[in-house]
Amino acid sequence: MSATADVFVPGGHGRGFAADEGDLVTIVDVEGQQALDFVAVAKADLSEGLSGVETRRKLRSLYIKTGDKLYTSAGRPMFEVVEDSIGVHDYTVPACDPSRYAVDFGCPGHRNCLDNMFEALQPYGLPADLDVPEPFNFFQNSPVVEGGRTGVVDPPSRPGDKLVLRALMDVYCAVSSCPQDIIPGNGLVPSALEVHVRPAEGFQCRSS
Repeated sequence: MSATADVFVPGGHGRGFAADEGDLVTIVDVEGQQALDFVAVAKADLSEGLSGVETRRKLRSLYIKTGDKLYTSAGRPMFEVVEDSIGVHDYTVPACDPSRYAVDFGCPGHRNCLDNMFEALQPYGLPADLDVPEPFNFFQNSPVVEGGRTGVVDPPSRPGDKLVLRALMDVYCAVSSCPQDIIPGNGLVPSALEVHVRPAEGFQCRSS
């Protein structure tokens, strides 16, 4: 049975949702220049999560594009990229966490993606001792710069830009609107996202 949901994610916060096999998950950048962290786990086994490592192994690429599949820690396809109006994403940088803000920025207690996603998955029974998977950072602009370092710049996404994923298994997902407001990455102002989960039937691919 397909899921249907409309989820509003306030800037700097996280939300969870479920999707069933075949459903289309549309993530919309409402105001533009907002990076997000995205994780998912299989409903059948919460320890099987979406995996950047396994996806890079399968794709042999640091980039994802329309038509690519995203894989789980067990090497199974979990999502397919159906539509992408941005084309700029990252799946190498870990989620910002409490120590990042406390140690690197001197801001203890700052909202962060790791806690946002952990809290968002709790209603689905994620055990407290089970790590949140490493995220896919959709819309995040992390170019390789001089010396092989990862750059930190604002996303190129504009209001209404979106990414559409097809779920290839039943999943629980969490999205964090990255709360980074100290260095570039979100235009220094975290903003809202929308997530829409719909059955694939009747879906019309629209250009942006």
